[in-house]
Amino acid sequence: MITTAQINSIKDQIRPISDDMVQLTHDIGHKELQQTAEDVSKHIMDPFLFVIVGEVKAGKSSFINALLETSEEICKVAPSPMTDTIQEITYGEKPQEVVINDYLKRIYQPVEILKQISIVDTPGTNTIIEHHQEITERFVPAADLIVFVFEAKNPYRESAWQFFDYINAEWWKKVIFVLQQKDLLNQSDLDINLNGVREHAIRKGISNPRVYAVSAKLELENKKEESGFLPLRSYIDQHIIKGNAPIQKQENNLHTLLNIHQKIDAGLDTRKLQYHADQSFRDDIRNTLNEQEQKSFKQVNILTENLIAEYERVTQPRIEAIKKGLGFFSMISRSITSALGMNENPKDWLTNLLKSLEGDLNSRLKTKLNDGVIDIADSIQQMGKIVDLKLRNSQTILKDDHAIFSDIAERRANVLKELQQSFSSFLNNTENFYDQELAKSSESISPNLAAAGGITAVGIILAAITNGMVFDITGGVLTTIGLLFAGVSLGFKRRQILRDFTSEIDNGKDKLNTDVKQNLTAYITRIKDRIDQNFSRFDTHLSKEKNDIQQYTDRLTVLKDDIKTIQQEIVQLIKR
Repeated sequence: MITTAQINSIKDQIRPISDDMVQLTHDIGHKELQQTAEDVSKHIMDPFLFVIVGEVKAGKSSFINALLETSEEICKVAPSPMTDTIQEITYGEKPQEVVINDYLKRIYQPVEILKQISIVDTPGTNTIIEHHQEITERFVPAADLIVFVFEAKNPYRESAWQFFDYINAEWWKKVIFVLQQKDLLNQSDLDINLNGVREHAIRKGISNPRVYAVSAKLELENKKEESGFLPLRSYIDQHIIKGNAPIQKQENNLHTLLNIHQKIDAGLDTRKLQYHADQSFRDDIRNTLNEQEQKSFKQVNILTENLIAEYERVTQPRIEAIKKGLGFFSMISRSITSALGMNENPKDWLTNLLKSLEGDLNSRLKTKLNDGVIDIADSIQQMGKIVDLKLRNSQTILKDDHAIFSDIAERRANVLKELQQSFSSFLNNTENFYDQELAKSSESISPNLAAAGGITAVGIILAAITNGMVFDITGGVLTTIGLLFAGVSLGFKRRQILRDFTSEIDNGKDKLNTDVKQNLTAYITRIKDRIDQNFSRFDTHLSKEKNDIQQYTDRLTVLKDDIKTIQQEIVQLIKR
């Protein structure tokens, strides 16, 4: 025999769990589950709860009046569905009705059986009153026993069995079936319908359905043997009144809490799948950007190598010419022949050599630049286009109609929608790809940029920037060499001039290599970072999701462990 002290101990352990579940459902923002958890908390101390369900006019109110064995009509029979309310009938020292809200009233009655059970009379599964079904559904999770009342002459109405499916699928409650108004059928038809309900219940997953045929009319006329209430009362007396009803109620409370837990846990699994898909998507974006960045870097290296090779092809013959032309005898010969009008003088020769060098560097480096810039520009454009395509094809797992986390799905959808819109605007805005750090002036390219627009302007930007950069470098070299040659005469120091000339050529080559490579790679990285910065709000969403999912997972683990511990304790109490 389970003692009152043991039952109270179980209740004391369940209460903080139910309070934690209320807080959890509140935190995830699910009002229906929160209401269910709150109902469990409210009903922990209540008697065993019968919830009477069935269609309008199935005889539920008459059934309750007969079950309570009172001469008073506690539940009004045949009320108008338009004015019907849900009635919670419980024990009280004196009769009293308390209106809870527009749809619910509590009836207190000094009936002995109500010390052991409370009864909820619902308006009907096919009621036309707005909110009645949803309020009826509110009582189902808190129910310890669902009594399904059918019209004995037609127990196959669709709305009743649809409601049974909801009860069975969502909350797995203990159910008994009652065919009311059996006095309206002959025994043969009644047997057919009893078997029909039993078979229907088995097909829907009830392994051993309890089905009773009763007549409230005969019971109220005191025809006990004929009314069919004796087997039903025997079941209630053995399994509830004299059984372990108090501990069964707490088992039901734990079962309801565990059911809430399972709903949240299943929803959280879907939410985790979405988070992992989003995290993979975000990693893929980063990898794509890094891969495109490295591809662009390689193209910069190729461009730089080609520029250096061309630079050497242009400058090397000039170095050889300087070596040969600055020889003592060459200079004497050039001076004499120039005086006779047969050749250039040394100064004109050096001037023309420098002009030739400048012309070749300008034309041949420009060709190499334009060829190389096309590849780099295409790579940078691909960087943006690939990300845009991936963004439009991100995987949606958590739908906006999700039973638990529809608000999270909606929040994610809004973040993605905003990201897609802002990224599209980003790609179409030329200023996002123009770099003041790289270009000294944008005046030379601004008309072309206006014509191209957006990411397609990258080629124009790079062409203008690299041309300006390269010719600043080579122009500086040529200017220095020009100053070097300015005072050349027969009294010059050949070796020093040659050494300085070669040194300037090498300096120009090194500066060309360093400046082009460093500035272009820096430009590519800045564009990559600007693209990546578009995902900042999405990253914030992912970070919050990671923290929330971990927090909810931890809380669910604790709740499940606590529920299982008490369930095991109840099993041990029942075995003793």
